Amino acid sequence: MTAIEPKQQAIEQVSVEQASASDEVLLCVQGVSKKFCRDLRRSLIYGVADISAELTGLRGGKNTKLRQQEFWALQDVSFELRRGEALGLVGKNGSGKSTLLRIIAGLIKPDVGTVTINGRVAPLIALGAGFNPVLTGRENIYANMSILGLAKAEISKRFDSVVEFAELDEAIDSPLQTYSSGMAARLGFSCAIHTEPDILLVDEVLAVGDIRFRQKCARRLAKLRENGTSFVLVSHNSQAIFTSCRSAAYLSKGELISVGNVSEIINHYERDLFLDSVPEQLGAASFEEKSPDESHGLDITSLSFKGEHDSPVQTPFTGEPTAFVIGCKVHRQVNQVNVYLMISEIGGEGDLILSIDSAVEGNFYSLSPGKHELVLDMPYLGLRPGLYSMKIIIKEALLSTLDYVEKFMFSVDSHKAMNRSLFYQSVEWNVSEDCQDEGA
Repeated sequence: MTAIEPKQQAIEQVSVEQASASDEVLLCVQGVSKKFCRDLRRSLIYGVADISAELTGLRGGKNTKLRQQEFWALQDVSFELRRGEALGLVGKNGSGKSTLLRIIAGLIKPDVGTVTINGRVAPLIALGAGFNPVLTGRENIYANMSILGLAKAEISKRFDSVVEFAELDEAIDSPLQTYSSGMAARLGFSCAIHTEPDILLVDEVLAVGDIRFRQKCARRLAKLRENGTSFVLVSHNSQAIFTSCRSAAYLSKGELISVGNVSEIINHYERDLFLDSVPEQLGAASFEEKSPDESHGLDITSLSFKGEHDSPVQTPFTGEPTAFVIGCKVHRQVNQVNVYLMISEIGGEGDLILSIDSAVEGNFYSLSPGKHELVLDMPYLGLRPGLYSMKIIIKEALLSTLDYVEKFMFSVDSHKAMNRSLFYQSVEWNVSEDCQDEGA
């Protein structure tokens, strides 16, 4: 055995230990269901009846029957979370996401199923919830972190770090009722992350403070994950899920639709989310011609996409040659025509993704009466998979609007792995001959 072999064995042993640690299941949700009552009065009556039944031992078996005015907020939800994993939880409002987090956090009990937790859970569900406004910030730190499972000695050891992170040095001995909502939220966030939890539940609470503090929070969350903390992240911002998570789960009306790759789950969710508001034929539209009194000289008659060899495509693909075609009918000679396109992503924050203005690129057109096609050729479509809305404006001499389409909806698919990218960039890799010679 050479001198280097024992070291190699140690490295292999560490690798095996790391692999086994990453396979450790911290959270197991199995067949969880939860029902609520829509009527407050009935809900109170049912609650008293259920508590009495539990105390007397009369309530047994699975509580699967719905009583009057009750509904399933969650139904038969199952998944596992391993150490160091980050799971994004997506779904419409009312789909059961927050209910599931509250069950995992132990705030409410499931009616059916079990939740098995191996480690400490810190819920970032409602920052500052449970704080006493009469107590000082110092007193609230001890009260809040003790609820999260820390002993007084541990809290004292971490107290200065909590205050420093929350940036509340001067106000820590003031009553919480004198704090702004942002100060209270910072204190709540700092308390939760300094418990060094095994599982962190995050429910739309990352917009804490100004942008500098939010970046500070993001860095700390990343460090926690590197140290083995697992996350369940609820957010309506798709990019936050893409950035933070490797996998995602999609809830709809209390049922778990699918669990898997982030890109696939987000695409599935957004398609369902906007299914009612999008036309049946995405990626193609036709319009009736305007009357002479309504027309300004040019009417948009159709919108469509083409792929390679000018073949019509309903759904363009990321990274592939694509042409966007605007069919129009011109009633009079028009000069200095320019086209303005604004593309926004449907879902997330709905921000403007791409703006294209032919005038900016020095492209103006003169069109004679008749039918024409204005074609935008893209050697590579840079949009990632998802649903998009495009606004199209055609102007004459930059001032007079000839015609416009307020909302043209289309989807983009992909043959490539795009789950952590904002756009597609065509690239070529090469090896320099000089570098090869030096390496030789």
